[in-house]
Amino acid sequence: MPFFTATDGTEIAYHLRGESEPLVVLPGGPMRASAYLGDLGGLAAHRQLVLLDLRGTGNSAVPADPATYRCDHLVDDVEVLRAHMGLAHMDVLGHSAGGSLAMLYAARYPERVSRLALVTANPWALGMPATAEDRLAAARLREGEPWFAEAFPAYQASLAGAGEFDPVFAPFFYGRWDGAAKEHDARGDDEFNDEAAGIYGSEGAYDPPATRSALSRLAAPVLVLAGELDVAPGPELAHRTADVFPNAEVAVEPGAGHHPWLDDAEWFVRRVVTFLDGGAPGGPNLGNG
Repeated sequence: MPFFTATDGTEIAYHLRGESEPLVVLPGGPMRASAYLGDLGGLAAHRQLVLLDLRGTGNSAVPADPATYRCDHLVDDVEVLRAHMGLAHMDVLGHSAGGSLAMLYAARYPERVSRLALVTANPWALGMPATAEDRLAAARLREGEPWFAEAFPAYQASLAGAGEFDPVFAPFFYGRWDGAAKEHDARGDDEFNDEAAGIYGSEGAYDPPATRSALSRLAAPVLVLAGELDVAPGPELAHRTADVFPNAEVAVEPGAGHHPWLDDAEWFVRRVVTFLDGGAPGGPNLGNG
């Protein structure tokens, strides 16, 4: 797999899937190896996915200074990747926590971003985290699921600070709790860097007023894609995120959770490709939410 050397000497890995025009993909977690993204439901058939392993995750080296796990410092790695690939500008997709990294990159290097896709992106960089009330309201949409009675109290306790993350409420993050979702969730233990995740959004990582101001002038088109059933961020927060940008559209994938390419790959790929190719959404499954 290819590597590049960051400004502090850390060796950073990235993975190429598919051909055609490159799409730089910033993973979430925070600090989960990019392997969990797969080929984004078949998106690699339309774009060359450049899947970045953030420092200390996947095949990338552990940095000498753990402070460089902070989200604002990771922007430097994204810019070195761009230069390493010889791209004057690039399309960028950020998933989940990677959405905040993508927003910080676009705020600092707006001229380098051609199009920006924010997929179930947590807008921490904008100072707009999902509230516990938002999350619980979305969780209650799953009341008819067979696992709900056991999962909801544990999720509620976790959000109230009375419990840690419990695998029992993992189904809330998927539109369908099927075999593919269970396998995807089970890989998490091996793909996360827990130390780095704790530093990612630590004090000083975000300056929401400055970021919002910079992004209010971003010329690049922006897609904010939400899952209808996602516990964070949901459609309402996606609309508020889009309001920050001068040229943004919102799409809500029906029945999808936090990993929408797993819930309906065809819908997800068609919608993202339509955006990246500069086309207008059309048809019953491609309209804005």
